[in-house]
Amino acid sequence: MARVKRGVAAHKRHKRLLRQAEGRRGTRSKLVRPAREALFHALVYAYRDRRARKRDMRRLWIERINAASRAHGVPYGRLIAGLKASGVEVDRKVLADLAVSDETAFAKIVETAKSSFSH
Repeated sequence: MARVKRGVAAHKRHKRLLRQAEGRRGTRSKLVRPAREALFHALVYAYRDRRARKRDMRRLWIERINAASRAHGVPYGRLIAGLKASGVEVDRKVLADLAVSDETAFAKIVETAKSSFSH
């Protein structure tokens, strides 16, 4: 049987891995094993944090809505309860954007929530 010289596939795999590990400090960007470990950790963190980002954004929206609604004299929980009671279906992302960018529209939404809560 003819001799098979190996290494081409391994070199290709290692080059790809090291290219993905560019920008890391020290041996994590130079040597294959530390680079592989760093890359695996990076992928785990990326997977985890793609899910955490959704939670973080929701928390940010709620904080912004709460701050803006309290400026109008209504805490966050009462605002959301009032909007649900009045049948207004605006999600927290849009509410937070209105609270930051369009004060008059947010004030109208708060008044709607207040009016449905007072009945």
